[in-house]
Amino acid sequence: MSDLLTKYDAWLHDGGPAALVIREHLMPVEGRDGVVFPATFAAGDGFPGGYNIDGPFNGQPGGENVCLIDSVGSQANRVEPVFARERYQGLVPQVVIMASEEKKVNLLDAGHRAGDAIARCTSLATDIKKAFKDVLRGDAGPLAKIAPTSLVFGVWDSRDTQAKLPRVVASTIRAFNVRVLTRGAVYVPPLDYSALEVFSEEDKSKAEGNKKSPLAQRGFVHNPASGSHGGVIATGGIRRYATLNLAALRLLKAGADESATLALRRYILGLSLVAFTHPSAFVGYLRQGCTLVLDPDAKPAPREFSLVHPDGRRDPQRITHDEARKYANDAAQKFGVGESKTVEFCKKLAQSDVAETKSGKKARKSKKASAEATE
Repeated sequence: MSDLLTKYDAWLHDGGPAALVIREHLMPVEGRDGVVFPATFAAGDGFPGGYNIDGPFNGQPGGENVCLIDSVGSQANRVEPVFARERYQGLVPQVVIMASEEKKVNLLDAGHRAGDAIARCTSLATDIKKAFKDVLRGDAGPLAKIAPTSLVFGVWDSRDTQAKLPRVVASTIRAFNVRVLTRGAVYVPPLDYSALEVFSEEDKSKAEGNKKSPLAQRGFVHNPASGSHGGVIATGGIRRYATLNLAALRLLKAGADESATLALRRYILGLSLVAFTHPSAFVGYLRQGCTLVLDPDAKPAPREFSLVHPDGRRDPQRITHDEARKYANDAAQKFGVGESKTVEFCKKLAQSDVAETKSGKKARKSKKASAEATE
């Protein structure tokens, strides 16, 4: 057994450290005062839609505001596909789902991981369901053989067994004290199509400025867009907070077998360290208008990497990505990486899944109605 494989064993036993934490000060590539475009979210549950900003807008009295630049789910979805790259693909089973000859999906790209609908609609459905049931019984080993990144980034089998595993690795980017900007634009068509009698002047007049008009939607008339999202300026800076939750990792067990539990925890720790230390997975280009880099002049440091103990002590860490990858390789060999396979998407299973959901809802409504009738 290599010394590297046992190096972090103290983290994997009761009484170990609480977490590894990375705190990074970021800025737009244009500079600290550059405009950055946060993620936008759909309206719902009382939220009007748009940027997710908590607190007063544009420096109004009443305290600071905080703007979500990239959510924990989005950050996870950015780094998880790294394990499909040639350099890392031997660390995890490569489960590829063939939807058609032209379309294939690696399970690493599925938003809900092993709990995703696409996984339930393949020949793996039975094995995955059994693995989730094993999780409920205290054995995460079988799921680690099929979809180990579900243990790294968290998974909830919300449509079936209700098995839930917390995120071991979590990362979020937020901006502070933001000034919200708007922008305007106008599309000018290269031709006057009404003059060419494609349609009438009256049709043109009705369509201009009407976004619902087919002529505007198809680009045949002037189409102004005013007051749309124009990004934010983060006067209080931008920070990324990342946590590798060792306390959560220690909740993982392989049943009552202590040796198997240690091998499982080492394996998931290795994958987590690879994700946690990856040099470019979490930041860089996030979306149009949002490319972030470290702020080299931030105080006390652009990047802080600490091991946090239960009593709050923080020890600086210098775990490199190469070291993390070597540890992950050793741990994967000891645990035994699950089998890579290609399976077909089954339309009948998908249709059956939907039908069962509909019948289940009808049954619940009928049961509720019966209960109300007897009251």
